[in-house]
Amino acid sequence: MFLARRRLLAATTAAFAVLVGLQAAAPAPPPTRQVPAAAHDLAAGAVVGRGDLTLTSLPPDSVPAGIVPSADDVVGRTTAGPVRAGEPITDVRLVGGTLLDGYPGRVAAPVRIGDPGAVMLLRPGDRVDVIAADPQGRTEAVVVAADAPVVSLPRADDTALASGGLVVLAVTSETAKALAAASVSAYLSVVVTH
Repeated sequence: MFLARRRLLAATTAAFAVLVGLQAAAPAPPPTRQVPAAAHDLAAGAVVGRGDLTLTSLPPDSVPAGIVPSADDVVGRTTAGPVRAGEPITDVRLVGGTLLDGYPGRVAAPVRIGDPGAVMLLRPGDRVDVIAADPQGRTEAVVVAADAPVVSLPRADDTALASGGLVVLAVTSETAKALAAASVSAYLSVVVTH
């Protein structure tokens, strides 16, 4: 009986020594950095809540530029465009302090679109062409703004909807002037480009 216990103790000690030796010989895991990422797909214009985020570990050299440092820096902010599940959250994925962050050299141009239903289909981050058409049909319709990013969709009351839907686009100063001129004499519509 005593011999059996000694053998069991010796076997246990040997197994423990092998385990410790294997752990010591195993390479250290590669370094990683935890970054906030989307827990699920997020739509453009979504206000990010805590449940919309997860932490993901990335090798340091795979962390994208402009990564938001922590989940606390993301909660309550608005997405500038769609964000895929698992995608790390960077500064360009969030609307910044102004509507024009991420659009250097552009101005914010509010544009009244004739069909409010068309505006209801838009989301911040969409890109649109604005088309001006002569209400009397005397001239051909023309594209006044091409591939303009939608930066905001102000809420409107029923009286404003009667005159069309409002959309704010990030455009050049020249395009803003062309949009202002067209809005006086033409019926404006939008086409989503991508």
